[in-house]
Amino acid sequence: MTEQLRLMAVHAHPDDESSKGAATMAKYVSEGVDVLVVTCTGGERGSILNPKLQGDKYIEEHIHEVRKREMDEAREILGVSQEWLGFVDSGLPEGDPLPPLPEGCFALEDVDVAAGRLVRSIRNFRPQVITTYDENGGYPHPDHIMTHKITMVAFEGAADTEKYPEAEFGPAFQPQKLYYNQGFNKPRTVALHEALLARGMESPYGEWLERWKEFGRVERTLTTHVPCAEFFEIRDKALIAHATQIDPDGGWFRVPLDLQKDVWPTEEYELAKSLVDTSLPEDDLFAGVRDNA
Repeated sequence: MTEQLRLMAVHAHPDDESSKGAATMAKYVSEGVDVLVVTCTGGERGSILNPKLQGDKYIEEHIHEVRKREMDEAREILGVSQEWLGFVDSGLPEGDPLPPLPEGCFALEDVDVAAGRLVRSIRNFRPQVITTYDENGGYPHPDHIMTHKITMVAFEGAADTEKYPEAEFGPAFQPQKLYYNQGFNKPRTVALHEALLARGMESPYGEWLERWKEFGRVERTLTTHVPCAEFFEIRDKALIAHATQIDPDGGWFRVPLDLQKDVWPTEEYELAKSLVDTSLPEDDLFAGVRDNA
């Protein structure tokens, strides 16, 4: 290979990188791929979801610093590089009607202007492959949806020297493939749910599947299944590093790892854009890229 393979994963908050595609990233790191996580916000408005840490005044008053330290630990566990785009968390609006988003938050930024920060990162890192969220954000958090929007603009904009001049944003570069994370897909959920029940074990997915029906979620096209079962332990360790967000005794970890590895040993993606020839389904995010590298 004449050129280093590089993967960029664009996420909304610290902890998203560990719950979406983490085993894939660890796999590629082990193969010598240069992996960069770009985190759009600091997670400043995220709730403390771990019941063991709720009510901790220090964490409540220093949530931005705490989440940064958690990200540092997760980054080391995964073996990736990481950078912050510096936007402010929008929070997840709740209520009926929904309250307005807070002034100055990420989701209210001008999309083209905000994409410029990501263009600069892309031109500096020069990834052949980028992963992010689909147009629904994976789930409808305003920061996830905004992350999708700026990534789509930046994927094209990184090569557009008129919109993003080289003098300000660095030398032009065109990534070759863009994927949507689709790890929380229905086929995987059904397979794990049925495997647990077949073994006489309690499944945490029954309610999930009912909600799938309730919300009428449209099934996505899973184009790419990356085998990465041997990195599930690293994925879980990185996720647990985000202690304010994850309860190690909670639902994320109720399915035994050996069952996961046996029943569903891959992480899934949807190929959204490709400038190289590839044949679907794939088992490698760099399919079609390795031949050109």
